[in-house]
Amino acid sequence: MSKAAARLHLTQPTVSLQVQALERELSTTLFERRGPKIQLTPDGELLYGLARPLVEGLSGLDGDFEARRNNVERGRLSIAAGESTIQYVLPSTVQKFVAAHPGISLVLNNVTGVDGLQQLRERRVDFCVGPLLDITSDLEFEPIVSFDPVLITAPGHALSRCRSVTLKQISQYPLILPPRHLSTWRQVELVFLQNRLPYEVRLEVGGWEVIKRYVELGLGISIVMSVCLTGKDRLCVLPVKKYFPKRVYGIVRLKGRPLSPQARHFIETFRSSSHQI
Repeated sequence: MSKAAARLHLTQPTVSLQVQALERELSTTLFERRGPKIQLTPDGELLYGLARPLVEGLSGLDGDFEARRNNVERGRLSIAAGESTIQYVLPSTVQKFVAAHPGISLVLNNVTGVDGLQQLRERRVDFCVGPLLDITSDLEFEPIVSFDPVLITAPGHALSRCRSVTLKQISQYPLILPPRHLSTWRQVELVFLQNRLPYEVRLEVGGWEVIKRYVELGLGISIVMSVCLTGKDRLCVLPVKKYFPKRVYGIVRLKGRPLSPQARHFIETFRSSSHQI
């Protein structure tokens, strides 16, 4: 009893009283006292056998917690991203992450920026990946990689014979753009309005692959990001970063919301596999 009291930083009478209280609670005798010596009764032996692994587990709780907190071999990771981000920006990151962590279930939600932010605020995803034009007070944005805008035309188009083009020249031809509610339209529209130039949108279609296809057919020209070009496209490509802003992709997360170890490792993989800005 004295040794136990010293280890617990208590007095010997306090430990004796706690043992007596435990015996009353269990309606049994745990120790057999023989003069100055005591030993466990059969019930005491039984309780000791049950309690020992619990006590040992409790003493190792901090180590087990730290090991499991940093374990990225199992679990689930949900990410919201737009179609272009999933198709062009994330493939190399996803490939490396899945190869390194095959036990993690990875979910990529193909949603628009607005819907992705809604899922993030509702905590249905761990974070979003993509461009972020409007950073609100509840969000954090970490830029990772950026791409320059380019003008694409069909081979043989009047602009294809130019080494460079002006904004006024671009405004003279019909455009093919993503739907009006997406960020690309807003950026293109803002540039023309700021320069007081008229513009015409002939087609609204979703997805850069579809846009490239219709440009190839000669139905219009378009402003896309360089990341969507494969080098095998039958297109004429002209730089326009002088007029249109580059597109910055990164991690969008809720302020103050801790990230899981799976999320932290994915973000680190994204950083390492991208040419950071």
